[in-house]
Amino acid sequence: MKHSYLEVTFRKGKAIAAYLYLPRRAGAKSARTVEVRPGILVDYASTGEPIGLELTAPGQVDAVLVNAVLGELGVGPVEAAELAPLRAA
Repeated sequence: MKHSYLEVTFRKGKAIAAYLYLPRRAGAKSARTVEVRPGILVDYASTGEPIGLELTAPGQVDAVLVNAVLGELGVGPVEAAELAPLRAA
């Protein structure tokens, strides 16, 4: 996968969880997960590369926080509009 994308889980119209898939090699799977901020967990492949962000409290996450984490991981930022579904409901 060459581009990141966001998947959001809703319950009764409210975002209850989200996952930001990061660019990765085909077939990469999570080998370990590390909490880097309250409500933000990073999944790493067995190679050590970050492959996704689990957002367990999507209502408390914004683009500034997500991009700070991505910067620490050496991954390019996402546009605020890409995270708009977190606020949609």
